[in-house]
Amino acid sequence: MIPIRDTVTSKNYPVVNTTLIGINVAVFLVQISNGAGFEQFVHTWGLVPARFFSPFGFIPLSFSLISFMFLHGGLLHLIGNMWSLYIFGDNIEDRLGSVNYLIFYLLAGLTSGLCHLVLNLHSTVPTIGASGAVAGVMGAYFILYPHAKILTLIPIIIIPLFVEIPAIFFLGLWFLMQVFNAYASIGGSSGIAWFAHIGGFVFGIMWLKFFHITPETAAGGIFKNASVKRKTTPRFQVIKPSGLKADGHLYEEIRITPFEAAAGARKTINIPWGFHNQFFHVMIPPGAKEGSILRLRGIGGQTPDGGRGDAFLRVKIEQPW
Repeated sequence: MIPIRDTVTSKNYPVVNTTLIGINVAVFLVQISNGAGFEQFVHTWGLVPARFFSPFGFIPLSFSLISFMFLHGGLLHLIGNMWSLYIFGDNIEDRLGSVNYLIFYLLAGLTSGLCHLVLNLHSTVPTIGASGAVAGVMGAYFILYPHAKILTLIPIIIIPLFVEIPAIFFLGLWFLMQVFNAYASIGGSSGIAWFAHIGGFVFGIMWLKFFHITPETAAGGIFKNASVKRKTTPRFQVIKPSGLKADGHLYEEIRITPFEAAAGARKTINIPWGFHNQFFHVMIPPGAKEGSILRLRGIGGQTPDGGRGDAFLRVKIEQPW
């Protein structure tokens, strides 16, 4: 299952979340710029449990408990973590406030690293990646938005199937998979810090209430005031037809913001129809009004005259939060 987006739109632009993604990408570029020294760079700044029982130096050891969560073993590793952070992190930052969210993220990563360290005291393999911190964000999302929907790509052979799955099920299944893989890896060497994922996720759940009641700092207020409220709805939307009418046509809504109504927008929509998922580009003309109808020809059912019906999308204008 590959998450594409969630259905909860944050009120403000996620300043800290976006910055964290940028830092992770920048650090990865520094990693690959080392060329042949890539592995040495990872070993120096990654989290190596056995090193804590050697005279490596207090400062490098302490810093590795933070630096490890900004390192990645490859491009796919980086993309996977940053994509999940992009999907879930903005909503958590919106609820906690930017400064509290930054503290929460770093502590989630630190907790995940300590979990891995305690359970692998003699390991000489460096652990790297933002997975534990991101797992903390997912744990917080699990509590705050259990009824949100996660648009998920489920590849069925060569057919991409898009379905909206409740967050409580999507994240619950993800956590159970981490637990299963963690216990399956005991005594072996999987190369993945499964217990770090578990520690981060549990941290996100257990510490959420503490951060929730923490008063926003002056710096947090500055961040919130500096952030820009979102002006758009998601570029990719799933349109669920309410049912095929007797005339063979499909009728549904497409949601846009007042900004998009005034300036115009381009959306990619997915209309699940039978066992097929069809993709279409929709142009929202500038000056669109509430209740305007957009017509997509020939994608409905069979009409009484044997032709193909159309899809009629009624424009609904609403704020993105």
